[in-house]
Amino acid sequence: MSKKNRIRLYTDVNLEQGGIVECNENQTHYLSNVLRLQEGDEVYLFNGKDGEFKTHINKLSKKSIELAVDECFLPFTSSPDLWLLFAPLKKDNTDLVTVKATELGVSRLCPIISEFTNTVNVRRQRLNLLAVEAAEQSRRQDVPQIDEPMDLCKRLAEWPQNRTLFYLDETGGGKTIIQALQNISGPAAFLVGPEGGFSQKELEFLRNCSYTCPITLGKRILRAETAAVAALSCWQALCGDWR
Repeated sequence: MSKKNRIRLYTDVNLEQGGIVECNENQTHYLSNVLRLQEGDEVYLFNGKDGEFKTHINKLSKKSIELAVDECFLPFTSSPDLWLLFAPLKKDNTDLVTVKATELGVSRLCPIISEFTNTVNVRRQRLNLLAVEAAEQSRRQDVPQIDEPMDLCKRLAEWPQNRTLFYLDETGGGKTIIQALQNISGPAAFLVGPEGGFSQKELEFLRNCSYTCPITLGKRILRAETAAVAALSCWQALCGDWR
């Protein structure tokens, strides 16, 4: 198998040369019934801490697959220390934000409930599965932490003061994102509001926080999911691991 097209799976067990890993039910179905792999075929595993390891199928049956760990293929590289706070969106757009944020290297996803949030229905288990799949496909070596939804003001009441929070201000009162990111150092986060934007009360609260910085993404009004992807892409290009 070409290492360029290697099959990658996330596992929560420790990885070391000579170890044995039992695939879970979903992984077994995927490797056996979807990919139709056989004993001896290569599979690459990562767990968010030990690196990426080359393994091979040691034992295969209809209900289980055992992987033997051969060697470390890549040392562990963590994603940038970047958080995304976002209001849950209708239909499949919350899923979309989760997948794209994972691909763009976000380390923590924080659903927030604001005054104009359209939905509070967050299926955290589903989002975790989507994040794992996105990490596997994007060759990322870790999976972002996904928090339970929390009220915006309560979330900010516990905010670490050394983490700059860039919030998207639709009123046009913020800096351009290029200006805001030019001299940034240290941990950061982005806050993207719901489709209706932030309320005036929320904007006043954000403006009075010492760790916040309002930003604008230009004259056009972007959908919330588009704004999240655009902001994260700019950060990666200017401050993250795209440099």
